[in-house]
Amino acid sequence: MTPPAPDGTADRDSAPDVEREIAIEQAHLDRVLVELAKAADRAGLVAVDGMSRGRTDRTGDVRDEEMSGLFERDALVFNAARRQASLSTQHEGLVFGRLDLDHGSTMDLADREVRYIGRLGVRDDEYEPLVVDWRAPAASAFYRATPVDPHGVIRRRVLRSREDVVVGVEDDLMVPEAPADLVVVGDGALLAALTRSRGGQMRDIVATIQQHQDEAIRAEARGVTEITGGPGTGKTVVALHRAAYLLYSDRRRFEVGGILVIGPSAAYTAYIERVLPSLGEDSVTLRALGDVVDAIDTSRLDPPAVAAVKGSLRMRQLLARVAGAAVPGSPASFRAFVGGHAVHLDAHELERVRRGVLRGQRRNQATKAAREALAQAAWNAVRSGERDEFMSAFEDSLAVDDFMAAWWPQIDPREALLWLADTDLAYSLARGVLDLDEAAAVAGSMREALELGTWTVADVALVDDLAQRLGVVEEVEEEREFLEIEELDGVEELGGRARVPGSDVGYSTMSRAPRERLLRGSIGRVAEFAHVLVDEAQDLSPMQWRMIARRGGRASWTVVGDAAQASWPDAAEAARARDEAFGKAPRRSFHMGTNYRNAREIFDYARDVILPLVPDADIPTAVRETGVQPVEATFELGIGIDGVRDTVREAAGAAVETLLDDVDGSIAIITPARHADRVAGLEGFADGRVRVLDPLSTKGLEWDATVVVDPDAIVEESPGGVRVLYVVLTRAAHRMTVLRPRT
Repeated sequence: MTPPAPDGTADRDSAPDVEREIAIEQAHLDRVLVELAKAADRAGLVAVDGMSRGRTDRTGDVRDEEMSGLFERDALVFNAARRQASLSTQHEGLVFGRLDLDHGSTMDLADREVRYIGRLGVRDDEYEPLVVDWRAPAASAFYRATPVDPHGVIRRRVLRSREDVVVGVEDDLMVPEAPADLVVVGDGALLAALTRSRGGQMRDIVATIQQHQDEAIRAEARGVTEITGGPGTGKTVVALHRAAYLLYSDRRRFEVGGILVIGPSAAYTAYIERVLPSLGEDSVTLRALGDVVDAIDTSRLDPPAVAAVKGSLRMRQLLARVAGAAVPGSPASFRAFVGGHAVHLDAHELERVRRGVLRGQRRNQATKAAREALAQAAWNAVRSGERDEFMSAFEDSLAVDDFMAAWWPQIDPREALLWLADTDLAYSLARGVLDLDEAAAVAGSMREALELGTWTVADVALVDDLAQRLGVVEEVEEEREFLEIEELDGVEELGGRARVPGSDVGYSTMSRAPRERLLRGSIGRVAEFAHVLVDEAQDLSPMQWRMIARRGGRASWTVVGDAAQASWPDAAEAARARDEAFGKAPRRSFHMGTNYRNAREIFDYARDVILPLVPDADIPTAVRETGVQPVEATFELGIGIDGVRDTVREAAGAAVETLLDDVDGSIAIITPARHADRVAGLEGFADGRVRVLDPLSTKGLEWDATVVVDPDAIVEESPGGVRVLYVVLTRAAHRMTVLRPRT
């Protein structure tokens, strides 16, 4: 036992003891790194051996043998390369934990086992484990041990490293009294982790996962796992570690099928992208809601009222009408000479043919059926001569080719959505579904997209819906340049050539460049995944739930959310869409009730804002105090009457200067749109430590300190009102300054 301190207590973390313990752990880490280098060399040799496979010196018919060799070579090279990449990746804290376990009843040294926990398993030349992969069953005690149920653990130790150097250790004692030879260092790993500064990317919490979090991480794979809890409870990192655990526990299923992780914004995906690779997994697809659909990548948001319309399930009926509508600007009738016969089909007949073809078929896959139906309608109109001869002439007719190109083109779903930029067409298609103001808002948003050349996040789900209704755009033969004179005669609506679909609608006079940006790339078939993880699920609109459901038709799910932080206004409608996405899959729920992020002083401030308006909010318990209350300050909107300049820019700058001295890590200035331009110049200040963000982009993120600009304006501008302000007020770990306009 360590000698008593002057006050009579045991000094368990004196400097010599700490240095000695760090040296012990450094020696083990050095040994692990040596074995890791050997493993990397072995993987390199396997790759070289793989490249030699598939070669043959034989002559003659050895095709099957060669193909077998090539397959073997490719498999060896692929797996060796993947192993090399895993081994060579720089993982901060490769070995992050140690367990001292007692397998007897006396805690004698002979009965103890030392087990190291890390990001991947490492063995020595004798195949003895030097590090246990954190996802392995043998590592579970590292997360599940408590003083009440220690799982055989005497001491749990967290190792802190910078690259390949151990810089500190923190211990948790799981028994009433430690053995005499066991040194216990620090105040506990979790609280030590909570006091560290936040960087530009989310840290994984694999070294400080608590028992209730570990239960959610290792829950059964099938069905739906819901993780709920208030701000700062670790929901996101628990969900991401669950994704890594699933890949480890059933690699064949989840690596082949893939895991899709969907977050609220591009800022969020950039923030978390380090977590899963740092856990040894690179088989996960990260997507923000603005880039779920191929060929679209956007972060632009609609005004709340417009987003509410676009996200509503009523849009399904409107989009069904769009998918079945005549192409704007397409021929209203068909006139041509076919096999010596004058054929005329009026608008009513074309409408009948079109509706008949679309009954049960997707438009882009129904071109052949449409041409056949048109031929039958033409024959019914002529009824002269031999039917087979007429049908053959119709099939070979260049005039028919040209008409079909204009009347039944392949339709990009993005192009179809842009049809709604025509207000009259939007009114017509939305009749009985949206009121006039709502239809006008949708039309206006489409015109804005054409002016700016960018979609909004809400548009992505609409494009995805139309893509499923229209089908994948198929390759078509190039348009023929010349038509026979006889066949051109009387084709009044075509003017001799096929028109570009949509060229007659109101937006055709606008610049082509923004429109081309909107249609850049191509949209293919939807890729389905084996597992779908949705974070900030409370914010998804019903249409977004439907979009994600198309990618998880046979998937298991992990869903993370907190109703009190919702920015989507109609929770009941979203819940119906969510339940439809999950189907009859079994569900299990895990609740996180401890706020590890915010200092208690900061969270109490946020709690007092949300509870009067959302009395049933899920309020977690903050476990850490700093003794520093949030600071409130004021600013003038411009120059005050006394001539003293005190603008929001200067007030925010002064707050940042103070916070830079108070915290070592990152600072966020969170501002409503009305002040964004005035504080934008602070972005990247202090060597990138300062970020400037809008309220919705802060979802799922955290910083050491925040400056919250004009809370009332945040409430006014945000779709979730005070719920979004609640999110904003719970982003800071250590310090928060709130700036209000002076009245």
